[in-house]
Amino acid sequence: MRRDHRKFRYEFWEGAALLAAVLAIVFSVNGWYAYQEKKALKSLSESWAETEQEPGSEAEKSLIEYEGKKYRRNTYVKAILLMGIDRKGTLEENRVTGSGGQADGIFLIAHDTVRDSVRILLIPRDTMTPITLTDLSGNVLGKDIQHLTLAYAYGDGREKSCRYMKEAVTELLGGLGIDGYIALGMEALPVLNDTVGGVTVTIEEEGLAAADPAFVKGEKVLLKGNQAERYVRYRDIKIAQSALTRTERQKTYIAGFVQAAKRKARDEEGVITRLLEEAQPYMVTDLSKGQYMDMALGFLKSSQDFGQEDMVTLPGEAVETNLYDEYYPYQEEILPIVLDFFYREEG
Repeated sequence: MRRDHRKFRYEFWEGAALLAAVLAIVFSVNGWYAYQEKKALKSLSESWAETEQEPGSEAEKSLIEYEGKKYRRNTYVKAILLMGIDRKGTLEENRVTGSGGQADGIFLIAHDTVRDSVRILLIPRDTMTPITLTDLSGNVLGKDIQHLTLAYAYGDGREKSCRYMKEAVTELLGGLGIDGYIALGMEALPVLNDTVGGVTVTIEEEGLAAADPAFVKGEKVLLKGNQAERYVRYRDIKIAQSALTRTERQKTYIAGFVQAAKRKARDEEGVITRLLEEAQPYMVTDLSKGQYMDMALGFLKSSQDFGQEDMVTLPGEAVETNLYDEYYPYQEEILPIVLDFFYREEG
């Protein structure tokens, strides 16, 4: 049964493009920079790979029985929560509740540290799930079922917001432990998009020319500057649940961005360091430099041809209300996905 939810909303910019930028930074862009500091950060990198692998740790004790089989958390597969934040300017300052932005792009990355590969679970921003509520002073009032995107807005626009998101996603996914988070502000997108040389996409939908005259169905377009935003953001607001329809288009952009970043990293060493430095003011993370650089270096050197087949949307039902679109996850389908991404079957 649906519950009424608190009626404060903010102007938002869809954050999947930002997550594409995050992917490039975490899993490819930082790779060359990581290579330069590999020796100095070796001990930090090794400690990241070994996290929660000690015998008797809580992760090793976690055992799930499903359809007659037993599964244990695969400690070599890290769960990293990536968020695209609809906030102008940098993420360097704390904000009061309600002014720190929303997490409009919510992706959970499964990073296999053995195979140096990644898969992504896309979680719709309008997913209805328990989140932490606070008053305007930041005092916790409890929890209620609301749009997942608002969990970030109830925090401070930085670490507290990320923690609220992390807690909400953990509860949504049945208690899955999340190893780290990265949030990236929207204004990093134009620089990141153009620094990798732009992203080439094929226009596969009718009507996108309303967003940009170049977006004609069947045409290949090299997105530059604000074109990237128009491509991933545009939707016909007259059509219900158009945000979900747009998801497939955003997957295309993400895959293209990662491939462009990998090519750029191979061709231009200096541009990677510059891009990383420019992105820092727009980023909030609880990962150490050694941790995210180790991930980046591994993915950059891997043979994985990252594409849309590596991305899965959380299954659920889209519901249109008199106020806002809502998305109700199919609870019975969450556990199989979590097991597939983050667990291994016991022999």
